Order: sequence, then C-alpha cells, then structure tokens
Amino acid sequence: MQKWPSRNKKNASKPELNRKITVGGQEQRNYAAIDLGTNSCRLVIATPTPTSFRVVETFSKITRLGEGIIQDNELSRVAVRRTVNALKVCAGVLAEYAPIHRSRFVATAACRRAKNCNEFLEVVKRETGLNIEIISSKEEARLAVVGCVPLLNRNIKRTLVFDIGGGSTEISLARVTNSGNTFIEGFVSLPYGVVTISEAFPQQDMTTLAYNTIIERTHKLLEEFEEKYQLLEGIRNQEIQVIGTSGTVTVLGAVHLNLPRYNRSAVDGISITRQDIDRAINKIKRLGDEGRKKHPCIGAQKADLTMAGCAIIEALCSFWPISEITVADRGIREGILLDMMHSRKNAPPYYNRHKKRHYRHPFNRNRSHKNEQ
Repeated sequence: MQKWPSRNKKNASKPELNRKITVGGQEQRNYAAIDLGTNSCRLVIATPTPTSFRVVETFSKITRLGEGIIQDNELSRVAVRRTVNALKVCAGVLAEYAPIHRSRFVATAACRRAKNCNEFLEVVKRETGLNIEIISSKEEARLAVVGCVPLLNRNIKRTLVFDIGGGSTEISLARVTNSGNTFIEGFVSLPYGVVTISEAFPQQDMTTLAYNTIIERTHKLLEEFEEKYQLLEGIRNQEIQVIGTSGTVTVLGAVHLNLPRYNRSAVDGISITRQDIDRAINKIKRLGDEGRKKHPCIGAQKADLTMAGCAIIEALCSFWPISEITVADRGIREGILLDMMHSRKNAPPYYNRHKKRHYRHPFNRNRSHKNEQ
C-alpha cells in the first residue's frame, strides 16, 4: 500500500478537493476504513462498484503500537505518540476526501490487551477527532474473511483463512453454501503475532530453538480446533482452500516471484505451492538479519517480524498437509469496506439496480445460517 505523500496544507481548503464526483449521473460516495493493529496503522478510502469497490486513497505506516506490551500489558508513551501522529495523517486524508458516506475505524490485539487503552483512545479522540472501536478477536477473524471473499475459489466449498497480525493470529474456517453465501463455521485465535514473538525472542537473528518453539506451541494450540472441525482430510484432498493474509504472507509471495521491489498487483491472489513456500522461507532464513534488512521486499522495519511470521506459516503447513496457499494482500480494511457497502439499508442507489447479483459475502452478525448449509 502506498504511503500518503506530504501535501501543502493550503491545498486542503481548496473546494475542488472536496467536490462531489459523479459517474453515470450517480454521485460517488466515499467509504473509509482504518485498521489500527499492533504493528501498523492502515487507512483506505474507496467508492463502491457493482461487485466490489475502487480504491481512492490509501495510507500505511508502521507504528508498532504494541511495542513492549508483553512486559506490562501497557502501551508505551513512545508507541502512543508514533501512532497518534500516524492517525493525525489519517484524519487529514479523511478531511480532504470529505464527505465520507460511511466509515469504521477499528483497533485489534494491542488495544484489547493494553490496560491503558482507554486513555490512549481518549488521546486519539482529543488530538485527531477519530473514534476508534476495539474489536474482538472473533470480529477481527470475520472481517479478515470478508476482505478475502474476492479470492475464494468458487469450486471449493470450504476455506481456511489465516491472518497473522502483530499481536495475535486469527484462523477461520469458512463455508460457501449452495445459495452462494459464505459464513464462518469456526475460528481460533492464537495469542501471539509477529511483534510479540519478535519481542519474546529478541536475538538479532532468531535461533533455531526459538523458531521451533513457536512451531511446537502453534501445533498444540491447533489441536482442539482440528479435533472439532476435522480439517486434515479435507485439506489433504484439496477440498479446503487455504488463504493467507499478512505482511509475512505477501513477503513470501514477493520472494517467490523474485520481485525487485514489492508490487501488490503481482502478489495479491497468486497461489504458492508447499514446495515453493519452503523454498521462499529457506531463502529468507539464509539472508540473515542484515540480508533481510537490505532486501527490497522486506527492509529494516520488517526484518525481525518476517522470521516470526515464517515460523507461524511453517507451523500451519506442518500441522496440516497444506499443498497450496493463496496469497492475499487484503484483509480487515477491505472487510470493513465490503461490510459497509453490502449493507442494503445504506447501499448507494446503483447497488440496488443489481438485485439479481449474488454476492459471496460472509455472514451477517445478526443472522443464523443453520438453514443455509
């Protein structure tokens, strides 16, 4: 995702920046989503299309809000200041694209865990005007699945989506019904992500022991989930699609493709075989800490995090007989946008003209799906 460029503040008041845009006689409405994670702050503004949306603007900044949280379960002053500064940029972008028809701004694992989160949210509100909502791990998992809906294979009825975050890892099992709807059968949240792992094992280059410890712990945490949903045979027979969404997954995609620099359009939606996943992970390991810092698709800010993410991916691939992973450069933000845009109550007029179109959209939180299976 591109970073928001610096702009002349005088331009913000120009009326042409806030003018209404019409396409085909219909006013284009702006929708906005912010995903405030343990590691990064991400904003996207988009307008609906009949089947999806068109991105108008994006902003992404690594803030490491959860830095040091494993020590005392508190957000540090330095991390809070970095994050508030990033959110101020988000507020400026939102002002330039006003009016925003609908918006939702969410925070995940770091804020769920932090004892001083309410104070942090008060500072954010006071200094940026933004209202941030802390969502549960279940809602985080749901939104990640929603965001990945465009990548679902229509010929496969079940999908396993894993989202490796900074402070937690969500794994969801989704099913596509005969009517074309999608709902989540179950999920499990691992209580660690790339930031908390890298801080728990702070060596400059992760040791083999630390790496294997993550794999073993992940296996233990997945046992109950596997026992309940019996995924092993379905994955072995390729009856369950596996989708990965996270910075580490997209890095694997970029390394697999030997990209000279990261390219979202080249990575998003590709499928990587287990053999190529192993090759990419081994290549990342061989680079070492300095090599990862210099790699154009990893860099200094992700060097330690990438190794932590690779350990989780390797744990998943060794626990289940995964033969292929679909790479998703999308997730919670896109899920929020699709959620808002597919709400019939608030849908723009041009959505209503396509009533016959069936959207493969994950479950409505207030609706039961027992009769759709």
